[in-house]
Amino acid sequence: MAAEAFDLVVVGGGPGGYVAAIRASQLKMKVALVERENLGGICLNWGCIPTKALLRASEINHLLHDLDAYGFAADNIRFDFQKVVKRSRGVAAQLSGGVKHLMKKNRVSVFDGHAALAGPGKLNVTKDGKPVAELAAPHIILATGARARVIPGMEPDGKLIWSYREAMVPAAMPKSLIVVGSGAIGSEFASFYQNMGAKVTLVEVMDRILPVEDAEISAFVQKAFAKQGMAIMTGARVQGVRKGADSVTAVIEANGKVQEITAERLISAVGIVGNVENIGLEGTKIVVDRTHVVTDAMGRTGEPGIYAIGDLTGAPWLAHKASHEATICVESIAGLHPHGMDVLNIPGCTYCRPQVASVGLTEAAAKARGHTVKIGRFPFIGNGKAIAMGEPEGLVKTVFDAQTGELLGAHMVGPEVTEMIQGYTIARTLESTEAELMHTVFPHPTVSETMHEAVLDAYGRVIHM
Repeated sequence: MAAEAFDLVVVGGGPGGYVAAIRASQLKMKVALVERENLGGICLNWGCIPTKALLRASEINHLLHDLDAYGFAADNIRFDFQKVVKRSRGVAAQLSGGVKHLMKKNRVSVFDGHAALAGPGKLNVTKDGKPVAELAAPHIILATGARARVIPGMEPDGKLIWSYREAMVPAAMPKSLIVVGSGAIGSEFASFYQNMGAKVTLVEVMDRILPVEDAEISAFVQKAFAKQGMAIMTGARVQGVRKGADSVTAVIEANGKVQEITAERLISAVGIVGNVENIGLEGTKIVVDRTHVVTDAMGRTGEPGIYAIGDLTGAPWLAHKASHEATICVESIAGLHPHGMDVLNIPGCTYCRPQVASVGLTEAAAKARGHTVKIGRFPFIGNGKAIAMGEPEGLVKTVFDAQTGELLGAHMVGPEVTEMIQGYTIARTLESTEAELMHTVFPHPTVSETMHEAVLDAYGRVIHM
């Protein structure tokens, strides 16, 4: 078949790929997008979006069992777990359909199949081993994403040991669960199932949960999880797993002692690996480092005309990072000279209860880089809106450079902090100092006032504490 020519071909329709296709169309390019599964990628179909629908259900379940604190009473509170799962899948399906509409609206040609490089500027697209199309373009963006890392001996089997996929669509609500890995994915699933009534054990090989977060925030969340009834094991390594008829036993070494924990199900959430296989990288100058494609600040690989974005290129593995990289990459191709990605201006969010959000350097990282720092803290218990909401457990922490006043980092834990972190992200993007933040007027009464107070506290000017 004759190759169909485009200005740009994007491989992968996730939050990096489809945004790249839309931005390229806006810049008057003729664009093709190849997706082998579902438009929207893992994030929309099996990650960010459906998990938030599940977590919303768990928040409601928690609130319904805490009605007395607000003067209400209800009897025989129960839930239909399959309806909870069905709603989550419905939300994902709705948004996936929305991406399909966006492709049509922006005149992006979508090919259903698996794409592989087939020489300079060429791609072959196949479906179930049969040829679908040959595509040609001077520019090709790889946005094939990543998948869950599989640990030998802890391979997901669809029944007793789950990856994130099985954890989102279980046949029944487990009464007990072991979650291995306490990053964002592990902590979110641990929080969801704990709040839905399961007995959860969270196992982390590092010395604290959420190890990429500021140590104070990690400690706050660990204390909150324990208060909710979750068992937490840090500095713990899974030595082996035994399967029963309807249970799984993990052999765990922690603090020099070995113990066995049995639960109905186990979730493996121990990282991800890039989807670099079978996409034609062999024979190119593209460099792969620990399953991730190496790029420069504009997404260029070592092979002329080939670019890579999103989870395929490594940490942080975040949808919004992929989308922003997409815009940078496409605008660079179009000759618009965009700014390269500054990973320290990418906010991170974990939607457990309590929520966690951060941007920039932790206190420890700032000191390790040689900064003399000023630290500000403000607890939610000092905020009128948080108390009125019945959500007084939270903390905002700010890290400033003592010499320049630069906001080096901000770290938050508490209700809806994932919606609030963007304020600090904008401040970092605009290179604001403590002066601009102090002179910003925050509305009252709002939980966002804690952000202002945490800035004031760093400079000895806190008001409500």
